[in-house]
Amino acid sequence: MKMNDKIGSASGIVIAVSKSDKHTFSKENCNSIKLLKGLGVEEDAHLGKTVKHRSRVAANPNQPNLRQVHLIHSELLDELKERFNVAAGQMGENITTKGIDLLELPKDSLLYIGETAVIKVTGLRNPCAQIDQFKSGLMNAVLDRDQQGNLIRKAGIMSIVLESGEVNPGDQVRIQLPPLPHAPLERV
Repeated sequence: MKMNDKIGSASGIVIAVSKSDKHTFSKENCNSIKLLKGLGVEEDAHLGKTVKHRSRVAANPNQPNLRQVHLIHSELLDELKERFNVAAGQMGENITTKGIDLLELPKDSLLYIGETAVIKVTGLRNPCAQIDQFKSGLMNAVLDRDQQGNLIRKAGIMSIVLESGEVNPGDQVRIQLPPLPHAPLERV
């Protein structure tokens, strides 16, 4: 089987791209972002091989950065709109997608975005208290429980950049699942 035979057909699209060179909760929408192999989003505060999130830096600044690119599915924004007016980029994501159930992807799934960018899914975003500072009550809205009482985190997924490339709104996203058995996403 050739490598391209394992890559799924387009299963979603990018509807917005965002970045911020400061440690702000929300990120500004852009016409495009550039993903840099092994580092993350060019000109974004979370760019780097080692962790950049302040709480994680305080715990251990030498940890690998498994949170280089943050993705949220626009369907979450649609779900929230009855109670909260949240636009793409405002929850800190770099890439907002449509048509992909990001939360159901297994760990180590590859996402091929646009012409050359490839990212590898590392885990779930763990929403922090800043989310309630942005919009009071939003933390509870992005957390849920399954029938067994297990916590469900709905605030998107995190990934690392395997291949550099430009990402634009309208770009297709193709998924390549990792080999079986699939590992579920956990918080990173």
